[in-house]
Amino acid sequence: MEPWVAWLLVAALLGIAELLTLTFALGILAVAALAAGLAGALGLPLAGQAAVFAVGSIAGVAVVRPLATRHIRQPPPLRSGTAALVGREAYTLTEVTRLGGRARIGGEEWTARPYDPDLVIPAGATADVLAIEGATALLYPVSAEEPP
Repeated sequence: MEPWVAWLLVAALLGIAELLTLTFALGILAVAALAAGLAGALGLPLAGQAAVFAVGSIAGVAVVRPLATRHIRQPPPLRSGTAALVGREAYTLTEVTRLGGRARIGGEEWTARPYDPDLVIPAGATADVLAIEGATALLYPVSAEEPP
């Protein structure tokens, strides 16, 4: 059997193993073996094929794999649900104390309390939403201005 055919078989086996494990490393090795097989089919001697495989493997594992894993582990760019409310501005409808209060966030009325339990946020104040606990927004005052 020609060496380049063996490289293609190795590439196919590594590709199948990558599909079963999803590690990215075996897929990169499969691409390097495919490149070595193509180099062999073009007439490169066995030592050259091994060099193509080594360079492709090292470059792929050192450069491509970290980029791919970083891309996969990124959080979704769109926040939804209550997570989308954190960081928004709220307008207090009633006085907000540690016992409760009401605030308007994005056109909806929410029960609210201050993030710092010692604070009292007066009615008509603007506050930042720092967290959502259940159906209660935790607010931190910004100013006491009326909204436009």
